[in-house]
Amino acid sequence: MKIVEQIKQPIAYEMELFEQKFQLSMSSKVALLNRITHYIVNRKGKQMRPMFVFLVSKMVSNGEISERTYRGASVIELIHTATLVHDDVVDDSNRRRGFFSINALWKNKIAVLIGDYLLSKGLLLSIDNNDFDLLKIISIAVREMSEGELLQIEKARKLDITEAVYYEIIRQKTATLIAACCSLGAASVKPESQHVETMRKFGELIGMAFQIKDDLFDYSEDQIGKPTGIDIKEQKMTLPLIYVLNQASKKDKSWLINSIKNHNKDKARVKEVIAFVKNNDGLDYAVQKMKQFQNEALQILRTYPESDYRNSLELMVNYVIDRKK
Repeated sequence: MKIVEQIKQPIAYEMELFEQKFQLSMSSKVALLNRITHYIVNRKGKQMRPMFVFLVSKMVSNGEISERTYRGASVIELIHTATLVHDDVVDDSNRRRGFFSINALWKNKIAVLIGDYLLSKGLLLSIDNNDFDLLKIISIAVREMSEGELLQIEKARKLDITEAVYYEIIRQKTATLIAACCSLGAASVKPESQHVETMRKFGELIGMAFQIKDDLFDYSEDQIGKPTGIDIKEQKMTLPLIYVLNQASKKDKSWLINSIKNHNKDKARVKEVIAFVKNNDGLDYAVQKMKQFQNEALQILRTYPESDYRNSLELMVNYVIDRKK
């Protein structure tokens, strides 16, 4: 059995029901909108975010789940999808999950409007049901994600990212959404309990590990979803690179910065940068940091009694680290 299927097992029924509810939550009277949202639904990813919502809510409540949980998962997925659609416009990307992106098929104007539409659908789903506590969790996540993206853009211009700034960027950009899924899962069944903050922290730690793993893919030879060296070509500062820059001699440092700033389209030069990072323990350092976040997340999980849901979340934490794409 595939690892994702194994993780899903204790919440298989909920996930199926969620898919139906999620499709309904997107519906519109405008035919064009329905065509596009239908396209989005049929090209769904691994659905890790709703899985976090359901597994956490069942773990903290001995297997209970409520309508609020389904709504929370739908809102997260609506807003996450909106950010992906907008991301593709920002990055001028034609592919998403191996399929054409919305902007590639329907152009930027429609893609921006679709993102806005999904965002408003998500907000209204919470407001119409008075889920203001859940809406607050999600709105904070959206604000942080935007700040993280902008902080990354600001820093990429100067290439002066310290490790501390890097963690702040990935905390906001990636970890905050997974943190929102986990705290929302807890809040949907145990509002105002300490579980909400504990699970937020748990999600944040997984998110940090998840992003470092993504950074490491840039240095791997494997055929994954994105080609090797793409972060260097886009002048994105990843943890292996930041570590090596901070350790390097003045001469090596100026060569690295010059390579990234002025020769980032030169394939041979990008390969040299990748080799330099590998030979100077950049990858080993990033792996060590990733495992640190993973272990902290597992320690939080182990404060909960053993259950199928906890086991699935443990699998999920390990999957984030061991995945091949």
